Amino acid sequence: MMKQLLIGIAAAALAACATPPSGVAPAPAAAPAPAPIDPVAQAGQAITGDLILDHIKVLASDAFEGRLPGTVGEDKTVAYLTAQFKTLGLAPGNPDGSYVQNVPMVGISGTPTMQLKVGGKSIKLEPKHDFVAATQRFVPEVKVKDSDIVFVGYGVQAPEYGWDDYKGLDVHGKTLVMLINDPAVPDPNDPSKLDARYFKGPAMTYYGRWTYKYEIASTLGAAAAIIVHETIPAAYPWEVVEHSWGGEQFSLAAADKNMSRVPVQSWITLDKAHELFSAAGYDFDTLKKAALSRDFKPVALKAKAGFTIRNKVREVQSHNVVAVLPGNDPQLKNEYIVYTAHWDHLGRDDSLPDPIFNGAADNASGTAGLLAIAKGYAALPQAPKRSVLFAAVTAEEQGLLGAQYYAAHPLYPLTRTLADFNMDVLNTLGPTKDIQIIGTGQNTLEDSFTAIAAKHGRVVVPDTDTPKGFYYRSDQFEFAKRGVPALYPKAGEQVIGKPDGYGAAKRAEYTANDYHKPSDEVKPDWDLSGGAADARLLFETGYAVANGTIWPTWKDGSEFKAIREAQLKAAP
Repeated sequence: MMKQLLIGIAAAALAACATPPSGVAPAPAAAPAPAPIDPVAQAGQAITGDLILDHIKVLASDAFEGRLPGTVGEDKTVAYLTAQFKTLGLAPGNPDGSYVQNVPMVGISGTPTMQLKVGGKSIKLEPKHDFVAATQRFVPEVKVKDSDIVFVGYGVQAPEYGWDDYKGLDVHGKTLVMLINDPAVPDPNDPSKLDARYFKGPAMTYYGRWTYKYEIASTLGAAAAIIVHETIPAAYPWEVVEHSWGGEQFSLAAADKNMSRVPVQSWITLDKAHELFSAAGYDFDTLKKAALSRDFKPVALKAKAGFTIRNKVREVQSHNVVAVLPGNDPQLKNEYIVYTAHWDHLGRDDSLPDPIFNGAADNASGTAGLLAIAKGYAALPQAPKRSVLFAAVTAEEQGLLGAQYYAAHPLYPLTRTLADFNMDVLNTLGPTKDIQIIGTGQNTLEDSFTAIAAKHGRVVVPDTDTPKGFYYRSDQFEFAKRGVPALYPKAGEQVIGKPDGYGAAKRAEYTANDYHKPSDEVKPDWDLSGGAADARLLFETGYAVANGTIWPTWKDGSEFKAIREAQLKAAP
């Protein structure tokens, strides 16, 4: 009894201690345990708009002189990128222990003249204003004299569409006049639309790219190729051609000195094309319409072309800048994902009032995004299973040369490279609800990206500019050509807090006023928070692939699917 009494007294005392005096609030209940922190999302917070803008301001400053390969601008860019990768603690991306991959190139500064004669009468042509002409041959001078001019429509040989604009014509020694883009074949049931059976309907295929047109001219042995510029099908105004082709041109070093290339690569304005065709007795618009048929045959214009291009030729050792975050899995660390962005732009032209092509959007922004994503990976508490390579590539503006060189001479086998994520011109308008995918429907990376975007309340939409063929115009294309699934997102147009149409209007304004012009500089109203949000999506998607169990694949209907399957089948 005594023991029970003592226990009762003790219990009462404890209860009294636990019960607060009258008028005193009870002690608050213990707070619930905090939700576990997602380390990937937390690391992604290192990717900020301010960080990206700071990098852009450095890379696009006048001190970097437009970042042309083979100049002091390249030296400063390579040094800056290398220092940033080192600061982040990333390892050298080249297995030789360096942060660079040498890219041997040849620079050609040409002074061209061009003559077009019909019936012995010359058409007046002013360099840059009416035409541009260059050569990829590493020689002091190129001459083409009295070459017969032939209009070959779009200049396409596409057996999968039963399309051949040449119809067996021997074009050796001839000058070919070609239309830009690929044939916009009307739908026979609705002429207001394009026939999806040919060249992907409204989307541009590689047959529409200027690179293809010069390549086919080379293959067929032509003396020169002239592309007729039109702003809408080209997707940029004549000034872009003038600035892009008016300065030093680069090619990858070649043992044959590029003597297999067509001697002259040229563009003329639409006005001069009309003048040439009219003088030869033809209507340009009539022949252009005729070229939309598979039955089109080449038309000899009864005109002659002549070119002289005097060159200054120099060897240039350019560089891709590379860093790697080694994977943490003993087996999977020998597999890779790659992030790419081109660091180069057009340099300077001292004949202009503003001589420096700063390339702030194109592509200091993408390069800044690459550095920001690298910082996100560096902030992870543990690296992903697979290794992550960051590659700032050279000479994209010259024809994707840095990416082309890497794809031909990969630092790590492409058969063990799961994906490439490319950035070229980030969103500078602020956060958007949407984000676009260039080349929608190509591979399963798009599906992973879409799922991650949805978690952030974002929506992935198809490219609104499919006729411009952007998938063939940036560095991911060189990886795709070699079979590696590649994703190239593009800024959305549904800018939060802005009226409908604002994003599309700003994009059109950039293309018309700033693209490949000295005015591509940092603007006071830029808001890189949207670019940062887009970069975080790429960061999270890449992390998921680097840790995933299923490799990304090309989808049925992609022109790259068979390449990858053959590549992996042949791999040891």
